[in-house]
Amino acid sequence: MTRALLVIDMQRGFDDLDFWGPTANPDCEANVAALVGAWRDSGEPIVVVRHDSDSAGSPLHPGNPGNALVDAVAGAPAALTVAKRVNSAFYGDPDLHAWLRENGIRELVLCGIQTNMCVETTARMAGNLGYDTTVVLDATRTFDLSAEVPGVGVVPRSAKELMATTALVLQEGGFARIRTTAELLAG
Repeated sequence: MTRALLVIDMQRGFDDLDFWGPTANPDCEANVAALVGAWRDSGEPIVVVRHDSDSAGSPLHPGNPGNALVDAVAGAPAALTVAKRVNSAFYGDPDLHAWLRENGIRELVLCGIQTNMCVETTARMAGNLGYDTTVVLDATRTFDLSAEVPGVGVVPRSAKELMATTALVLQEGGFARIRTTAELLAG
């Protein structure tokens, strides 16, 4: 066992588009389900990561129904379930890095939500910790983002642009390889 699938924050609360805004990649959940199925069939470990927001108003707060995992992930045979309150799965409970080392896992395949937040942060840390990391881009999704940035002004980005930028930065920064679900499942 040297490879694990990390399924990040595939929670029902991300379906609340009134809260999160417009999204991209409607095939994300189906692609995640395909990856989970392939890992289940191969007997390789699946790590399920769940974001437990500290904000009572967040759909991802443990007291809200949106904290629940989507069906395709809720039924996955998780070798480990990590609860986190920040962007990186490496800062959750239980300790992901310790578990990976104990189990001799050196290769990580990441999917989930949000591409440019928790998936990207986890991929950057995985790369820095020396893991052979792959992000399955079409098994991720994110949401439009716009904010006033000091010295820059208002910066609007669509979910599609954010996904492309994340892929570019992770790949060219040497943090992770970018693959599609079909490429990964084809071997």
